[in-house]
Amino acid sequence: MNVLYLYVIKLTIMETKLTLRLNDNVIERAKNYARSHKMSLSKMIESYLDSVTKQKEEEKKIAITPLVKSLSGVINLPVDYDDKKEYRDYLEEKYK
Repeated sequence: MNVLYLYVIKLTIMETKLTLRLNDNVIERAKNYARSHKMSLSKMIESYLDSVTKQKEEEKKIAITPLVKSLSGVINLPVDYDDKKEYRDYLEEKYK
């Protein structure tokens, strides 16, 4: 006897209506593009807005330059190294 277990997961997705005013030609081209890619215009705009806002979030993060990456691991410091103490000592010596 075979037994089939079925689990139902309910996802709550909040959707809100949005009204946009766009040039008629732009709307028509967008509709054609969406149709040719077998997606709704709403889904296409949602995807675009999602990608744009994700890019902005990622741009806020500090990028590590190739130079910094190449320097990573060059210096082996002791486990108990206290960079704040070393910097404080350096400043005290500098401004005596």
